[in-house]
Amino acid sequence: MYVSHLQLADYRSYETAYLELEPGISTFVGPNGHGKTNLFEAIGYVATHGSHRVANDAPLVRRGAQRAVIRAAVVRHDQRTLIELEINPGRANRARLNRSAGTRPRDVLGILRTVLFAPEDLALVKGDPGERRRFLDDLLVARAPRYAGVRSDYERVLKQRNALLKSASARYLNQRSEPDLSTLDVWDEHLADTGAELLAARLTLVAEMQPLVAKAYGELTSSGGPPTLHYRCSAVPEGGTVTADRPQLVDALRGALTEARPQELRRGVSLVGPHRDDLQLRLNDLPARGYASQGESWSYALALRLAGFELLRADGDDPVLVLDDVFAELDAERRRRLAEHVRTAEQVLVSAAVPGDVPEELSGARFRVRDGVVEREQ
Repeated sequence: MYVSHLQLADYRSYETAYLELEPGISTFVGPNGHGKTNLFEAIGYVATHGSHRVANDAPLVRRGAQRAVIRAAVVRHDQRTLIELEINPGRANRARLNRSAGTRPRDVLGILRTVLFAPEDLALVKGDPGERRRFLDDLLVARAPRYAGVRSDYERVLKQRNALLKSASARYLNQRSEPDLSTLDVWDEHLADTGAELLAARLTLVAEMQPLVAKAYGELTSSGGPPTLHYRCSAVPEGGTVTADRPQLVDALRGALTEARPQELRRGVSLVGPHRDDLQLRLNDLPARGYASQGESWSYALALRLAGFELLRADGDDPVLVLDDVFAELDAERRRRLAEHVRTAEQVLVSAAVPGDVPEELSGARFRVRDGVVEREQ
């Protein structure tokens, strides 16, 4: 799988941009702030319908424009597919597949799959649980696009339940009237059902990732380790065990919601469910967050991404590997080891501020990026 063409209109800093790409390694070199990451973000948006840098679509549209358009041609098994996405902040986004109208944006999920390495990845180790939950869910969607619907359903249920809790909490605290909790019982069932499906998928994914993360970490560095992954489930008491059995997870969520209800009514927010879980990362049986050195943290973050790459590769196709200004953050040995690991992918896109940041192992096509202009070197 690879991207053969990328065209942008009013995306970020680009009024227009057009790129012809090919399999193998392509490197984009230019000063920071001149548009390299915008190109990679656009490719990632086609794959995930989200940005790794911002939480909403508004910053993706060039200042003064009403919308942004991304067109990407994806080649898979010698078959070319054209994906077009129209980004409309505040309104529904639109999509076209091979120039056919009537395509829903979610219908193009899964056609392009990417694995992005970026400086923001350090937050996978040092950041809040939300960063790690998003990592797991994005990987689930990349492997099986139907999980985009599962995640959306859960978020809808959570939003409705939180609104009900907020309303009931005001009456509960002011003791003006006894709140009617029959509707909350209904939303508890919805949350247990949709939450169990998402939770079961996450648990299965973490189990598949564990050996791959350990292998990748060992190949990147000899410092620290071994790395271990533990999924901390809010529906199970600390120290308890949890399995990916969906009926058992439904029961666990029901019980935890019943137990948490008095506290939820006081606080007006849902305290149990996949939105409160965490992927705990450990090195040598110590929490990586707070104990791992900077180099160990980077190796752990890279190992998580490499594990995701291997899972997607095992599903049948190499995803497009995108390394956005990552090598500047690494020492020479980690640069070399990472380059050795990724250079066999079908397509690798690399960005760097200066040519010296790119390891010799990643030689191939080279593009210059300056002031929003992208030119291929001859």
